[in-house]
Amino acid sequence: MFYWIGRAVLWLIYHIKFKIKVIGRENIPKKGGIIIASNHVSNFDPPMVGIVFKGVCTFMAKEELFQKNKLFSWVLRHLHAYPIKRGARDSSGIDKALEGLKKGWNFVIFPEGTRSKTGELGKPKSGVSMVAAQAGVPVAPVFIRYGKEKALRRKVIVSVGELLPAESFAINVEDRHEIHRISKMIMGEIIQLKENAPEID
Repeated sequence: MFYWIGRAVLWLIYHIKFKIKVIGRENIPKKGGIIIASNHVSNFDPPMVGIVFKGVCTFMAKEELFQKNKLFSWVLRHLHAYPIKRGARDSSGIDKALEGLKKGWNFVIFPEGTRSKTGELGKPKSGVSMVAAQAGVPVAPVFIRYGKEKALRRKVIVSVGELLPAESFAINVEDRHEIHRISKMIMGEIIQLKENAPEID
């Protein structure tokens, strides 16, 4: 219940603060249970993706966010975000992602692994392909572009590409070359969306 109330509040706030244009809305499934792979340029990105896609969305978030205060940590957890320690070899994050996908929830991941401060796309990490290879679900590539920060209603483009079929990720997770290939393939789709996305002021 809290998730849906929180989502509704965020939807209202975001549509007051931003002028959001969704490109490729026809590519958004009518229900959840997919991996959403997006570029990451702003702290606004996770909720932005969450209000554009249908169904429950889960996220990984750096553990420092959960250490700010108990109330903020409680809110994050009830919005289905969970902490991970960056750089640590811990499979619990992937396990939680797979658990949510089995429930029919979406899993939102930023393949670059961190927020880009320049807006340029970085090299993809292995996390997105590790989840995709084990989940057996489609992947939706997403590209987000923001307009001028000081605008009254800041313009935002959320470009959603065609779903990449689950069969594309039927690989051996122990094969590092295949994991790297899948990560590059998914990032390639995001790059393509970026190249086709219109500029905004």
